[in-house]
Amino acid sequence: MLIQPDVPPEFRTCGRCRRTQGPGFKLSFAYQPIVDVANRSVYAYEALVRGPKGESAWSVLSQVNEENRYDFDQACRMQAIRTAAELGIHERLSINFLPNAVYHPATCIQHTFNAAREVGYPLENLIFEVPEGQRVLDRPHLVHIFREYRRYGFGTAIDDFGAGYAGLELLSEYQPNFLKLGMGLVRGIDRNLARQAVVHGVLTMCAELGVRVLAEGVETRGERDWLAAAGVGLMQGYLFGKPRLRLVEEVDQAAWH
Repeated sequence: MLIQPDVPPEFRTCGRCRRTQGPGFKLSFAYQPIVDVANRSVYAYEALVRGPKGESAWSVLSQVNEENRYDFDQACRMQAIRTAAELGIHERLSINFLPNAVYHPATCIQHTFNAAREVGYPLENLIFEVPEGQRVLDRPHLVHIFREYRRYGFGTAIDDFGAGYAGLELLSEYQPNFLKLGMGLVRGIDRNLARQAVVHGVLTMCAELGVRVLAEGVETRGERDWLAAAGVGLMQGYLFGKPRLRLVEEVDQAAWH
């Protein structure tokens, strides 16, 4: 059940968390399908930030700094939801967030609630994940954010597991709804015994913890088939569909064969 978070009185007057002036530059979103392989259907979409004309994510992220980080994070959440609604996306929507831009979870989530309600997007379909390569300055704070978001009823995900800052220590402190295998583990896994052993271990561990595993960066049928046989039911990657700016297409039927 989704609940509206209560904002403690000491945070209700937080000027930084109440402003919505925007980051000072334009951005857009591309949406990439996350598929349920067994059911051959779209399970969710991930919202991926792009420049206003579809420029790379880096062209946008390189403009984020200490001063506009909060406004950028808030703008991303709201625009991702509004654009998804415009495109007719009603499936689950995975949104990246910057933990270093969240000062108090209950306060910083208010604009997200408002944006979803304005466009009629189902709040219970929102999933929050930390973007690839995001350096977490305060892991206990991230764990607190995740726990609060789960308490509100949102899904949570640890992205790019096995690379960067998303590792076993984080997983031992917090068990999300989803764990996303980084593409470094997925690439050529059908031909790499070491990666296969690692992923088998992750799957066993996640089964015991009640965490659902998602493989991202799937590009070949060989990778798809090995992962499916190993028990990975959710996948994302160019084999099923590239990120699209304004047109969300069905998964290419050739991806299933």
